[in-house]
Amino acid sequence: MAEEIPARTLPPDARVRAGHTTAEAFFDLADSAPFMELINGEVIMGGGAIPGHQRLVYRLARQIEQIKPHGEVFIAPLSVYLDPENVPEPDVIWVAEGGRCVVADKRLEGPPDLLVEVLSPSTAKYDKDEKFRLYERHGVREYWIADPANRYIEVWVLIDGVYQRQGIYEAGDTFTSPALDGRPVELRSVFE
Repeated sequence: MAEEIPARTLPPDARVRAGHTTAEAFFDLADSAPFMELINGEVIMGGGAIPGHQRLVYRLARQIEQIKPHGEVFIAPLSVYLDPENVPEPDVIWVAEGGRCVVADKRLEGPPDLLVEVLSPSTAKYDKDEKFRLYERHGVREYWIADPANRYIEVWVLIDGVYQRQGIYEAGDTFTSPALDGRPVELRSVFE
């Protein structure tokens, strides 16, 4: 079991690894934690989000909501059950009508069509590595990694089961989203 650090000594966006468990046991944990995910059998807990992070989450969710062809947009905190050892909590989630993700009573089940992670200093490597491989393995059609500090979004598109980088887009750029039926995503208002 990983060493536990008292919560009062953690910076607001720090994570603590709490040991190996299953999705069933994970769902039984208290709902009071500000941030919890299950990744490769490890419960990962962290502090609350900071305003800049949440601002970008909201703006991206609003942008997707405005251009989505159908389906629903969700924002964290909301668990996405992928398998018995993986229940991430992405920042923004788009679930397409007729897609493989099901909106259940307490969580989403199966891979959504589009996931967005907004980076923070303590999560950047984790979001670009562990979650990247997890989302690719489970067939998430499109994955955006948003960097609020450097004001860009890296867009990855699943092609033949492997993520291919579509591009890196900065504030003011516009790109098209294959998952969102090729609709344009304008970043001008996202990074204001």
